[in-house]
Amino acid sequence: MRRIPGGRPAFFIAALTWALLAGAAVPSTQPPATFDAMFTGGTMRVDYFHTGGMGQEIVSLDRVVSDGPWPGSRTRLIDDLNLGKYLFEVIDRDTNRPIYSRGFASIYGEWETTSEYKTTHRTFSESLRFPWPKAPVQVVLKKRDRDNSFRELWSTVIDPGSRFVNRADPPKAGNVFTIFESGPPAQKVDILLISEGYTAAQMAKFRADATRLVNALFELEPFKSRRNEFNVRALELPSAAPGVNRPHVGSFRRTPISAEYNIFDSERYVLTLDNRAFRDAAASAPYEFIEILVNEQQYGGGGIFNDQATTAVDTAFAEYVFVHEFGHHFAALADEYYTSDVAYETGAPDLPEPWEPNVTALKDPGRLKWRDLVEPGTPIPTPWDKEQYEAHSREIQARRRALLAKKAPESEVDALFREQLAWDWKFLSSMKYSGKVGAFEGASYEAKGLYRPEADCIMFTRDPVGFCRVCRRAIGRIIDLYAQP
Repeated sequence: MRRIPGGRPAFFIAALTWALLAGAAVPSTQPPATFDAMFTGGTMRVDYFHTGGMGQEIVSLDRVVSDGPWPGSRTRLIDDLNLGKYLFEVIDRDTNRPIYSRGFASIYGEWETTSEYKTTHRTFSESLRFPWPKAPVQVVLKKRDRDNSFRELWSTVIDPGSRFVNRADPPKAGNVFTIFESGPPAQKVDILLISEGYTAAQMAKFRADATRLVNALFELEPFKSRRNEFNVRALELPSAAPGVNRPHVGSFRRTPISAEYNIFDSERYVLTLDNRAFRDAAASAPYEFIEILVNEQQYGGGGIFNDQATTAVDTAFAEYVFVHEFGHHFAALADEYYTSDVAYETGAPDLPEPWEPNVTALKDPGRLKWRDLVEPGTPIPTPWDKEQYEAHSREIQARRRALLAKKAPESEVDALFREQLAWDWKFLSSMKYSGKVGAFEGASYEAKGLYRPEADCIMFTRDPVGFCRVCRRAIGRIIDLYAQP
């Protein structure tokens, strides 16, 4: 639903007014303008409120600020990958043509799939970042429908010269150190790690944790072979005390960007909902992608496409969580597992085709979206020992719930996960179509109706198998979007 912010100054021209003006515009037939012709080289950040619940959805403007120099590509300005639950476009008012766009997902978009959405309203802060325009532009936010088409949700016109646009440079929030650098930000993928729950005396630990986890990511393809297309930096934000907020165990903290466990009342789901503080801090360094390192021993993490990823650093499976959650955040990869407890509502009778690149509803097997990677002779759907896997997984989940109920130490939960890993790895690697690309039923929290590309993948289990071929290709396409000259 489109909302017209009431009482805004002239630079925030209501979407309806602009729609009337744009209706008479004739799109230009001239070739797209260059970056330097349209943008200044800075970054504009539009913060807005995303409110909804019980069938309602409202977007309203918060503020427009400078977010430092533009770190992104100056040539790949239009996102043609068709990923994300949402899409925003920056429209040139003279030609009525997009000059920048990106797909993304959001915490609000996930919250819509929880039971809480049906009974209450909530507001989430979100941000759009794009090159600073030289002239007024229309910013359009779109949302994906069940048929995978985008519809306009909100629109506003922003004049970069308005006195209501804050052009001040963002202050530095903390010390930034480089893990490795391969070239100018505009020609590379820029990753930023942020410390959370580390005291000033623990910054040497943060540096070691950051280096360890980054090394784990770049041991896997396609990151390994394309390492020279990345820059990785880390931001030190000291906390008053070690650790982050863990409401479920009564351990409360106030940390610089408010990362916390218990998101959507899921004990191990970690995100920050304090978008303003998070974005203000991140502006201290060039970035397109962010992973927050949480100084905790309890298993946990989270990842949202083009928003954020988080990892608890001191767990036995921290390297796996770091990579898995970065897969969500970086390449829009869906969770392929389906037997674990989640906060989302599942079991819908008619599932739409997912927009994520590694999951399909297989409405038409002949048009499988990764069909070019399927070898001749591989049946679609692809048979696997699903019932046996599910029986073992149910046993593991029951034991895990029992451990959590009695507040068992993390070491006992880790031991259970290691037992599960050993069984899964052996089982999933010994089937007829193990290692083959096909369409294996059971994915994205759904036992039936959704399919994953391979029997095993780091998006499915904790097994040391890396990314499947479909996920590797999806990652490669994101690298191309940000790192190609």
